[in-house]
Amino acid sequence: MYSDGETHDAPQSQRKIPPASSMLWVRNLRRFIGSGAGLGSEALMELETKRILLDIFKEKQKKSAEAGTIPSFYKKKPEEGSISHRVQRLAKYRFLKKQSGLLLNADDLDAMWVCLRENCVIDDATGAEKMNYEDFCHIASVCTEQIGPKCRRFFSPSNFMKFEKDEQGRIAILPFYLYVMRTVSLTQARIDMSELDEDSDGFLQPHEMEAYIRGLIPNLAQLREIDPGFVPMYCRIAAHKFFFFCDPHRRGKACIKKVLLSNCLQELMELHQESEEEVTDTEQAENWFSLTSTQRICDIFLALDKDSNGSLSKQELREYADGTLTEIFIERVYDEHIRRGKSGGGNVREMNFESFLDFVLALENKDTPEGLTYLFRCLDLQGKGYLTTADIHSLFRDVHHKWIEGGNYELCIEDVRDEIWDMVKPGDPLKITLADLLGCKQGGTVASMLIDVRGFWAHDNRENLLQEEEEPEEE
Repeated sequence: MYSDGETHDAPQSQRKIPPASSMLWVRNLRRFIGSGAGLGSEALMELETKRILLDIFKEKQKKSAEAGTIPSFYKKKPEEGSISHRVQRLAKYRFLKKQSGLLLNADDLDAMWVCLRENCVIDDATGAEKMNYEDFCHIASVCTEQIGPKCRRFFSPSNFMKFEKDEQGRIAILPFYLYVMRTVSLTQARIDMSELDEDSDGFLQPHEMEAYIRGLIPNLAQLREIDPGFVPMYCRIAAHKFFFFCDPHRRGKACIKKVLLSNCLQELMELHQESEEEVTDTEQAENWFSLTSTQRICDIFLALDKDSNGSLSKQELREYADGTLTEIFIERVYDEHIRRGKSGGGNVREMNFESFLDFVLALENKDTPEGLTYLFRCLDLQGKGYLTTADIHSLFRDVHHKWIEGGNYELCIEDVRDEIWDMVKPGDPLKITLADLLGCKQGGTVASMLIDVRGFWAHDNRENLLQEEEEPEEE
């Protein structure tokens, strides 16, 4: 019992706690936070970010539901002149400008070469200028002080390990310097090509490649005297070689990375490294990008084009290389690589200048995968993907005919066929594939024997020709 006037708390199970929503201070706090007045700038930003992300998520869910189960894999490029397009172009321009600013210029390269020569050691045995890793680190510090931090990346331990070392662990300074020059040159080339890449997809179209070559001409020693009127034709011929080797599927665009790593770019840059006086006529003729070579190709095309209609018929092309190519090969070239014309009911085939460039490039680069692939399609008479003994016999029959017409000795076609089989050594003894020709390393010689009587003559007289080449060296 309790005395009167005493108050006691009720049991906890009988106490009633009002809901939070009914408490005044809770309602006021929620109202205060909900307005955002009580949050700092970072909290407001976080709240806004969550709201935006939630809206994006809901929008994607809605689109996915409308599109079905297949997700979107194509994103339309920004329209020309739109804000997105302008922002993209500006971002690309600023990025490339920043990357260009990180490159060493000509003065920086000269200063680096001076630093290398002043801080290296001379090998007593060979007289070569070399440096060990301690010298390498010291030169890195000197170059960083004189040139700036942008040269520091070339002096990494991994770069030092890339070069051949002597017994004392030293590397020659010249190969290292050439490596730096080539890296700078390729990086600058990539920046220049990326600037010309209008749609920023990493590929160059023909007119973009021609624009890149046109920009190089003033810096190429052998092209400084080029006639301005010949520049468009030169760029057209030069760019075509890049596409022949870097666009094997003929999609009309060449990957920038492939272009940078191709031998074509190195061949083009040879015009910059040497002056015209130091290059022999033979070297100029062999370099596709030389002025001598491009003019020769134009002259050949104009000489073959008897009717001056800007394209070559089969009859006109038969005069190529003094008519030493076989009839069946010419026919196969038009069957496989020349599209039917629109005139004459679609039955007329004429070789335009671009197709002629492909034709010449294939014949002059028979030992390359690209050139041999072009020729193999012509040799594959049945379109089966391989050559049989019957194909070899049919192909060489025309060569044999021209061989006898030239007053040469009689030969047996079966013996030549067996010799080709011995040269190739195909995986399947009954057929020769393109892979067999590429793998035997004599595919270009085999192709020459089957399409050109002069090519067969060179193979038949290979020992005499080799001896003639060695005699001047002995003298």
